[in-house]
Amino acid sequence: MSIKLTATTRSDLGKGSSRRLRHADLVPAIVYGTGKAPVSITFEQKELRRVESIEAFYSSVLSLEIDGVAEQVLLKALQRHAFKKQIQHLDLLRVDATHKLQTTVPIHFINEDVSEAVKAGGVISHVNNEVEVSCLASDLPSFIDVDVSKMEIGDTIHLSDLVLPKGVESVELTKGEEHDLPLVSIALSKTADEVAETEAEVEVPVAE
Repeated sequence: MSIKLTATTRSDLGKGSSRRLRHADLVPAIVYGTGKAPVSITFEQKELRRVESIEAFYSSVLSLEIDGVAEQVLLKALQRHAFKKQIQHLDLLRVDATHKLQTTVPIHFINEDVSEAVKAGGVISHVNNEVEVSCLASDLPSFIDVDVSKMEIGDTIHLSDLVLPKGVESVELTKGEEHDLPLVSIALSKTADEVAETEAEVEVPVAE
């Protein structure tokens, strides 16, 4: 999914300027990276509200047009107001199409509803909901599917079990086998009787 954003450059900087922008329903932001000088820009709040609920906004390469000039960027940081539904600031990283980038991608755990292990009383635990990947911008996936339908009680799916798209690799796995993190596991849930039995087996010290 391609997400397009439009912004304008700004020269009036500082906390006072940012406060005035927010009062005018505008959002200050900065674009940096690829050896170019950082550029301060401004978005309309409604422009960001249009895309903030889209998952791909947080993990995909975005097409950003600044004063009519387009470039590719990644969202690196987003600040929200403490209690108002208002975005306060964005940090955007320029993307070089010829160099690999590193970013996190969400994991979609699929087919839990048809899992025989779940039907048999298993409880699925999501240990990690995203994975850090390295790839060219053109190869970056918006998300990665993990099918849990074939898991059995006691199973755990690790990073090394992921089927990553061509050209995409896990950053953690490049650090060694000890970084093969668990993503999802399934265990048999305890019944009320089992919980009571476990509690009864716990030794309680008696005061002398």
